Amino acid sequence: MAKKIVNLLILLPLGVILIVFCVANRQSVTLAFNPFRPEDQVLAVSAPFFVFLVVALIAGMLIGSAATWFSQGKHRKRARTEAKEAIRWQGEADRHKSRAEEIAGQLPAR
Repeated sequence: MAKKIVNLLILLPLGVILIVFCVANRQSVTLAFNPFRPEDQVLAVSAPFFVFLVVALIAGMLIGSAATWFSQGKHRKRARTEAKEAIRWQGEADRHKSRAEEIAGQLPAR
């Protein structure tokens, strides 16, 4: 329930702002990749301004996600090894429990 409220309060206004921003920036601009000859059309792309903004937003999100993924790799590796170790210890505890029950079953009754 709280997640839905947060989505409504944050994501809905952001979406509306993004749509208004895209509609307001429809004029065509040229992005030149040649700093020495910006008029060179070989290394230039023309598109509406909002396209460049959305592409930059998506690229930033992907790069940020990848950076987070790689920086948290050591934590995921530690979690995997600890999970394997926990499974191993649980198996050992089960073996000791069954062995203790077996020994208890062999003791004479009082």
